[in-house]
Amino acid sequence: MSDLTIKDKIPPHNEEAERAALGAMLLDKEAVAKSKFTLKPEDFYNPANGVVYEAICALDDLNVRADILSVIDILKKSVKLDACGGEPYISALTNVVPTSANIAHYIQIVKECSLRRDLIRIASEITACAFDISRDAKEVIAHAQESIFEIASRGQSTPYKYLSKILYDTVMHVHEAMKNKDKGLILGVPSGFTKLDALTSGFQKSEMIVIGARPSLGKTALALNMAMNAAIKNKTPVAFFSLEMSDIALGLRMLSAEAHVDSMSLKTGFMDSATYNSITMAAGNLYELPIYIIDQPNMKLFDLQSSAMRLKAEKNIGIIFIDYLQLIVPENSGRMKDYEQVTEISRSIKGLAKSLDVPIVALSQVGRPSEGNRPSLASLRGSGSIEQDADVVIFLHRERITDKPQGDKQPESLETELIVAKNRNGAVGECKLAFRSKFTQFIDV
Repeated sequence: MSDLTIKDKIPPHNEEAERAALGAMLLDKEAVAKSKFTLKPEDFYNPANGVVYEAICALDDLNVRADILSVIDILKKSVKLDACGGEPYISALTNVVPTSANIAHYIQIVKECSLRRDLIRIASEITACAFDISRDAKEVIAHAQESIFEIASRGQSTPYKYLSKILYDTVMHVHEAMKNKDKGLILGVPSGFTKLDALTSGFQKSEMIVIGARPSLGKTALALNMAMNAAIKNKTPVAFFSLEMSDIALGLRMLSAEAHVDSMSLKTGFMDSATYNSITMAAGNLYELPIYIIDQPNMKLFDLQSSAMRLKAEKNIGIIFIDYLQLIVPENSGRMKDYEQVTEISRSIKGLAKSLDVPIVALSQVGRPSEGNRPSLASLRGSGSIEQDADVVIFLHRERITDKPQGDKQPESLETELIVAKNRNGAVGECKLAFRSKFTQFIDV
């Protein structure tokens, strides 16, 4: 189809449906209530119909019954009656429909035509931006995606539930908790660590979980252990975004933890045949796990969001891990200060968790003053927005080892404290894990 043909086409609209919707509202107050949560004056193609709708809504806001006389009166006072076709046009609206029974159908038609007109407008804007070679291509894509998502969300009516339904679901939740009180009720994706899951009830959908620690305390190892636990014990598909380590490095860590083989042996190749057999068996155990690894340094925020959306659509991902937060690059990083970049990233990750309806576990650095000291929420590095956006904040903490072990050997396991410093929907507290550094593995104490 040529550009000329497209330009000559009349934008989608349905004049009869617009008048029928207004007529139904003039016949029934309930029709007004149904329309107000879905339609806006600009959704009407005929500007006159938009003005009439605005008048009907204004009367409803004043708790005045909207009928032919009251609408004519308010339009006269605002000097808009003639622009709407005068009294004959308003009076004829109720003749279009016999009852208000089909108001939902009329609303749907008007809204769908409005959405199509918006799509045409946005498509024109995207085309113009694409022709503008001064703009970065990824910036154009980000703008296009944001515009399309905004229209898509506008096309969805706001869901609501009656309190009676919420109370029924709540009582059933309590009933299930009573039945499973001896087992411990895990409502979300389990981390695989008993005491942590007791505090959080698992990682919940739409939540942003932040794990913070200074370097070399085992943030990545803990995240990998959690990812493996979710995939092995709960059969949950996992996405693991690694912005620091390669996929091979992550694979070596997972094999070391599963086979209980010293990670240095895997790196150097110094091992006997029995150890190698253990590794191949471990690889067989991990082979079918639904874990999807994306290793990309300097990953842009838009790329991460797009990859996560695609994995959710194609693989039905149940939980996402990001290693780590401060390494994500926002689209306009050159024009933003460091704390603004972290703020943008944090808010976007929280929004992504809500839109995909999955928990996102994001690793984060903490400030240097926390070296060797118990971290607090103020220790999160980069921006206070991480503390604000996160639903759960967990810190790793170990006391400084001042005396070297005999022979300068690393101890078999290092007691590590997990501090749940924030839990928006549950309890805060601490639990102990043992970090077996040779195997890059955390286990319950």
